[in-house]
Amino acid sequence: MNTRFVDLHAAADYMGPGAIEIDLYQKEIFDIVKRRGAFGQRIVNVPATGHPSRFFEETAIPSPTAANAFVDPRNIAATTVAPTRVERSVPLKALVSQINYNLFDIELGNQQEQFAFMQAKDLKDAVDGLMRTHDVSLWNGNDTSLSTPTTLQYFGAAGQISSGGQVITVPTTESIVDGLKSQVAAMVANSSYEVRPTAIYANPVLLDLIDREMKQEFNVVLSTTQVAGGLTVKTLSTQAGELPLIPEWALGYTGTPGSGTANLPAYIVTEDLIEYHWLTDVNPRVFQLGLSGNLARQLVVVKFGGVVVKGAGYAHSLVNVTR
Repeated sequence: MNTRFVDLHAAADYMGPGAIEIDLYQKEIFDIVKRRGAFGQRIVNVPATGHPSRFFEETAIPSPTAANAFVDPRNIAATTVAPTRVERSVPLKALVSQINYNLFDIELGNQQEQFAFMQAKDLKDAVDGLMRTHDVSLWNGNDTSLSTPTTLQYFGAAGQISSGGQVITVPTTESIVDGLKSQVAAMVANSSYEVRPTAIYANPVLLDLIDREMKQEFNVVLSTTQVAGGLTVKTLSTQAGELPLIPEWALGYTGTPGSGTANLPAYIVTEDLIEYHWLTDVNPRVFQLGLSGNLARQLVVVKFGGVVVKGAGYAHSLVNVTR
């Protein structure tokens, strides 16, 4: 038997003959708060080479022109060629979060035995919260350069792709599906680079418009496939194969769809060429600090890394849909 003193006057809902009702709560906390997106779980994670993390990109192979390559077989004179390579870099950024446990609250919770899991849940939520910020910033980080960083945030994938130059607009008078398929075909038809997009990311509102268009215009129901975390999404048949249409809540849009002035972006990406360069560990690390003056237990969540979109100017594309 576990005997405890209860303040009936403070906690009683009802007192009467043969009955005293006091506050009781379910031990499970209702929680469907959105945490991670699919994008951060599908891109490539690689260890950083340093700060900044560096790599080389080959932009052209030594391919002579036909006029220089074909010669008289009895009078061979070769043209000197050389590959074209460019040095690239990715600055590492730091994400940090802290949660404090008050000694009194911890001991009170232990004695009540009502929410014994709270410390573990709150720590996990602190880690998930940091990863949520990480996932949003993978797309929307406000830095503007990889070579000369201007802010403490990531240079988001959306900014890198849009600055790469492959940006088209699908006006209200044109089909969204046709615009996406045409852009994928143009990317695959690139004679200089072996481009093979793997996914299309967009806000769920735009993906719903695509689904409706396919049903209304072509009476076609899109097929489905499973992506990260057991998420099942629709697919679009393109010249690069069946591309998953992945809903990404971190990608916003402007205006009201249907007004004719709303802009809804869709990103055609080659996920194998989007890398997250991590330092020490790809996952967040938790450090416990010593007790502070008020006997609070301090836990700090830390993550170091940076995102780079390789081939931003040719292996990825931004499609702005006006509706």
